[in-house]
Amino acid sequence: MMARKTTGLGERHRKIMQFLTSFQETKGYSPSIREIGESINVKSTSLVDYYLRQLENMEYIRRDQNTSRSIQILKPMRSIGSRMVEVAQNAIGELISLPLVGRIRAGQPIPVPPSDLSYFDAESTVDIARSLLPAREKPGELFALEVEGDSMIDAMINDGDIVIMKRAEEAHNGEMVAVWLDDTNETTLKYFYRDDKNKRVRLEPANPTMKPIYIDDPSRLRIMGKVVMVIRQVKSVAA
Repeated sequence: MMARKTTGLGERHRKIMQFLTSFQETKGYSPSIREIGESINVKSTSLVDYYLRQLENMEYIRRDQNTSRSIQILKPMRSIGSRMVEVAQNAIGELISLPLVGRIRAGQPIPVPPSDLSYFDAESTVDIARSLLPAREKPGELFALEVEGDSMIDAMINDGDIVIMKRAEEAHNGEMVAVWLDDTNETTLKYFYRDDKNKRVRLEPANPTMKPIYIDDPSRLRIMGKVVMVIRQVKSVAA
């Protein structure tokens, strides 16, 4: 969803414009998404793309979506002037940081530390615009996990993507959840289904080449959270 046009730019918009101008003047071509992210200290390529789409909507840049390194600067830095330091609340909204608490396997379950999901350092976070989240979600109830594996590729979740989770202990059939298996200290990301007739749980992958995981004793399974959204980690295309 594109943001409304505005004449003001936020701090990161300003830094991106400065980097684009400097890079193009020096190199003669546009930087990659990852290079732009490194310049503003943002690891998520999806978030960088979000800022670039806002700059397009505000008519500061133009891009060809089918061509890498295709950014054109439409407004020189000198025409932006002091307006660049304004906070564009209508454009980016509130930026929040969610804890990146670990890595979850989208495939066969993998062992993790027995205490909880937290084996990234305490300062690992994912920055995301509040406007991207469903309005009903409370940031204090959310956390992020890095996906490892390809069992959820048909759900558009690939290896290296970030899933934003809402803390939960129960789930309905068909919901995508982070699940902890108590007796093996393993965790996995799957669709959840409860078979009341056979009193077992089925953890369903979104990959036709993989088989579901059946849990005959639901008491050995703990739901840690439900997927709220996915941040795609788009791999940059070589120039």
